[in-house]
Amino acid sequence: MPSACARSGGVFDVDTKKRRVEEIEAASAQESFWVDAGRAKVTLQEKSALETVLQGLFDVERRLSDAEVLTEMVAEEPSDSNLLDLQTEIKAAADLLRGMELQEMLSGPNDKADAIVSINSGAGGTESQDWAQILFRMYLRYCEQRGFQTQVVDQQDGEEAGIKSATFMARGQFAFGFLSAEIGVHRLVRISPFDSNARRHTSFASVFVYPDIEQDIEIKIDEKDLRIDTYRAGGAGGQKVNKTDSAVRITHGPSGIVVQCQNERSQHQNKAMAMKILKARLYERELEMKRQQAAVVEDSKKDIAWGSQIRSYVLHPYRMIKDHRTDFETADVMPVLDGALQGFVESYLMSRVAPKKEN
Repeated sequence: MPSACARSGGVFDVDTKKRRVEEIEAASAQESFWVDAGRAKVTLQEKSALETVLQGLFDVERRLSDAEVLTEMVAEEPSDSNLLDLQTEIKAAADLLRGMELQEMLSGPNDKADAIVSINSGAGGTESQDWAQILFRMYLRYCEQRGFQTQVVDQQDGEEAGIKSATFMARGQFAFGFLSAEIGVHRLVRISPFDSNARRHTSFASVFVYPDIEQDIEIKIDEKDLRIDTYRAGGAGGQKVNKTDSAVRITHGPSGIVVQCQNERSQHQNKAMAMKILKARLYERELEMKRQQAAVVEDSKKDIAWGSQIRSYVLHPYRMIKDHRTDFETADVMPVLDGALQGFVESYLMSRVAPKKEN
């Protein structure tokens, strides 16, 4: 009987992957394959990714084979040592398979790309602005834990506390794939630190994530469609305040998309970063127009208000964080707010390919 890893179909579809590797090898032996250097590079990257999956499956099968031998040894000689070896081998195989399943979930065209993350406070003034800042910190800490490099592009502070909005870049392997799980509205329930009567408040903030695909595609932007405004970048005051109009806001007329950047050192650098973000958003918009059904980003662009949230963070009267898309939840809220998001991210990525339940 063939192992689960070797069967065709399912998550890994080994036979299809093997055939595709063979097709690419045959094509790359032809001179015509190398005429389009860009396409050849993408195809060879596809081959490398497929080979990585196949090698991983081979490693899992080897571990399972070793576990089968150890099972026989335990049956013949049930010692603590043999039992520990068996448990270790089974856990190693399970961890390998789990990692491969997760990587297979990140097989979208842009999942390997860097990410542009935008956080916006909802209605509610200071309450929602403080919540947006908590989310901002949470995602920066998550990126740090994943080994992603981050760069804050723009940050609009609230009048009293928190932020109205913030945008940052996250650079690293599968940054967009992982962070795309966070697209949507996030709801917080807590006793307000800004309410003198210590009443419970509900706050909302939205998170949008776009792939940084500037190097991979060509988006044509007509200069006459752009309105470029410059303004003085915010600062802490005193010597640190920016005394020149280095911040840049770009409005794209046909789409209505507005992007801005103020955290670079010069107006030229801020404009270049703002254009990068604009291209990413226009690319995502083009994909949305071509899809036959609503996709992740558009599904998430709901009102930042009650009933549209993807996840609730309840700090009072009990403590619980629950993802409404997957029902994944935890009562250990503080580590999550400190960046321990991977459980929520993985459960969502796995749910995207889980069989749909019949009504």
